[in-house]
Amino acid sequence: MKLLQGKTSIVTGGSRGIGRAIVMELAAAGSNVVFSYHSSEVKALELVAEIEALGVQALAVKSDASSFEDAKTFCEAAIATFGSIDVLVNNAGITRDTLLMRMTEKQWDDVIDNNLKSAFNLTKHVSTPMLRQKKGSIINITSIVGLKGQAGQINYSASKAGMIGLTKSVADELGSRNIRCNAIAPGFIQTEMTDELPEDLKKRYLEQIPMKRFATADEVAKVVVFLASDMSSYVTGQIIGVCGGLAR
Repeated sequence: MKLLQGKTSIVTGGSRGIGRAIVMELAAAGSNVVFSYHSSEVKALELVAEIEALGVQALAVKSDASSFEDAKTFCEAAIATFGSIDVLVNNAGITRDTLLMRMTEKQWDDVIDNNLKSAFNLTKHVSTPMLRQKKGSIINITSIVGLKGQAGQINYSASKAGMIGLTKSVADELGSRNIRCNAIAPGFIQTEMTDELPEDLKKRYLEQIPMKRFATADEVAKVVVFLASDMSSYVTGQIIGVCGGLAR
């Protein structure tokens, strides 16, 4: 039997990048998956077909996780389709990088809303069905910059640090009802964006990482599956770094 057989997982920002890898790993582990996307319906439907080819069911919902009402509708769609929500992955996020002296109020608000408020929105809306079930796993995708800070990313660092506080508080509030909440803090991830970095900059980043390489999105997604499964049944309130030893 697969680790997540018979479970339903919902993932925000699940149509590309780390989110896409998470969706595919959850499906490979046997979970039905509901994921949100922001713009490309064609790519979202292509992903649904890939998921269903693994023998599970999938639903793509166009939704803005930073909207309280959209988040509610997203969760209701999952319940209406599959009857329960066993796993929530708060993955949606954006960057608007610039130095503090140049940062606009809108750049601050956009990042806080998309990264931190979205996690509140979804956690709020899944808490009721999870409390009824007396079980559930909530997984927040934060970042090592939420632990370390980063020049030029004050808004992003603050949003990811906020997710860490949210994680620990939710774990405290809901733990007695068998609802776990943990966070994953990725470091540098191998993506199209990192592929385009100048070689000297990549070398400088790699020198900081004890394992001397970037992570793959799949390596983050595999930790999500662990936290979603009963293998982590006594793990809550934890921040797990997937960063090659960078945050230690």
